[in-house]
Amino acid sequence: MHIILNHSSMVPIYEQLMEQIKSEIIQSVLKEGEALPSVRTLAGELRISALTVKKAYDKLEEEGFVTTVHGKGTYVTASDKQLASQARRFAVEEDFDKAIDRAVAIGMNKEEILEIVKLILDEK
Repeated sequence: MHIILNHSSMVPIYEQLMEQIKSEIIQSVLKEGEALPSVRTLAGELRISALTVKKAYDKLEEEGFVTTVHGKGTYVTASDKQLASQARRFAVEEDFDKAIDRAVAIGMNKEEILEIVKLILDEK
């Protein structure tokens, strides 16, 4: 696992950790049944609190990406293609939402925003 945390970001560390692990699961870098590092091990490697890692793992479990077996560890759950697809779509929607918010903040209207999107798509 390759995790890069930005300590000066406004995004909480546990969310950064969650998103990077989730991304590796969605992209099949982390495979079904693969064990994640223990909470203490990952906390030590990243030099962050074990509670932060635990919170990230708990949230990933709530979302169905991992399963924790007490005393054994945390494992990537069976990859649900629909869940992975929904997660990827949600990530794209979030990116669009941020871009639209930025465009609206500088005074662009709906037609101008759509024109930009069409231009970008036509270049693909």
